[in-house]
Amino acid sequence: MSSPRIVLLHATPVAIDPVKAAFAEIWPEPELVNLLDDSLSPDRAKSDDLTPELIERFISFGRYAYLTGADGILVTCSAFGPAIEAMAEELPVPVLKPNEAMFHTAVAQGENIAMVATFRPAVVTMEAEFADYVAQTGSNARLTTIVVEPAMTALRAGDADTHNRLIAEEADRLADFDTVMLAHFSTSRAAPALSARISAPVLSAPGAAVRRLRELID
Repeated sequence: MSSPRIVLLHATPVAIDPVKAAFAEIWPEPELVNLLDDSLSPDRAKSDDLTPELIERFISFGRYAYLTGADGILVTCSAFGPAIEAMAEELPVPVLKPNEAMFHTAVAQGENIAMVATFRPAVVTMEAEFADYVAQTGSNARLTTIVVEPAMTALRAGDADTHNRLIAEEADRLADFDTVMLAHFSTSRAAPALSARISAPVLSAPGAAVRRLRELID
């Protein structure tokens, strides 16, 4: 059997390297195709809600990914949850949200969970997805979100060190949680810096997503 073709849908370039690194470490066999529309993230930031126009644009993005011969599609931007759900219903291949696998791991590790986000427009959809997952599983898990927007500003300017430092500086606010999730693929690069300052497990989305997609494809 030939290697599966996995299409990665990116709405920002800062998500690309973390997921490529996760595939290289966990599942190097697939042929990876990277599709980037870097207008999606700033356009999403202009509106409090995910508009019907943005939903249709994102679904069209997924249709194109499927037409490239995708055996599976992994979305790396966490701000388009309803659009990803609609895409998954339409396309005949596995379509994975960026954070669903990480939510599963976090809830299995404790009930008092924190999430560190750097892109505020993604928070509403992510919190809704987390609440849906908790309701489906009957868990008593509760989520507290901390937003560190200057970290994303630094990362987009090419300053990953400042991005990581700003997230690690939230350690005192995160000390009493059972588990801490880094909300976006782009924030996963801060995991070592934050893990060095807190005792709770620090979860990042790319590794969990790659493992889950491998299960779906296999």
